[in-house]
Amino acid sequence: MRVIETELPGVMLVEPRVFGDARGFFLESHSQGRYADAGIAPEGFVQDNVSSSRRGVLRGLHYQLPNSQGKLVHVLVGEVFDVAVDIRKGSPTFGKWIGVRLSDADHRQLYVPPGYAHGFAVLSDRALFTYKCTVYYDPAAEYAVAWDDPALAIAWPFDTPELSAKDRAAPPLAEIAVENLPIYAPTGGTRR
Repeated sequence: MRVIETELPGVMLVEPRVFGDARGFFLESHSQGRYADAGIAPEGFVQDNVSSSRRGVLRGLHYQLPNSQGKLVHVLVGEVFDVAVDIRKGSPTFGKWIGVRLSDADHRQLYVPPGYAHGFAVLSDRALFTYKCTVYYDPAAEYAVAWDDPALAIAWPFDTPELSAKDRAAPPLAEIAVENLPIYAPTGGTRR
């Protein structure tokens, strides 16, 4: 596998080795030792999630506090525009984002470490999206940042996505109380 560091600390693009022939393909989507050696979730993953969405759906920007989740995401069917935003208070890259296309054609994965908000928009007719999480989901600890926060200026692929009621009501990052944001730890990582 090839791991590409992005301009956001800890956010990594993974290009797994794909073995294909006329019958189809094979790839190793995760190997704890190999991924930990690359700096991806050395603590391991505890939960796998799968979502199915149609074209135009946008899910996010979500994060969890306390117990911020790291996520290794990839697309099993279709294509998405996947986004990670640094929301760690005090981080030198606070409010910066990265967006990448992930698809079943390229098999790329994105690792989004704890302390980042995450979301994706579906570009294909349907997308089957999976993510491995470093801590368990806790609905009482879930927060969201407005997908269209003008201060973030994320270049989403469309202007009028289909959103959940919760995502429509999400506030801009500047309106989220500091105690509801993860704190940057200069020695690496995230606190809280």
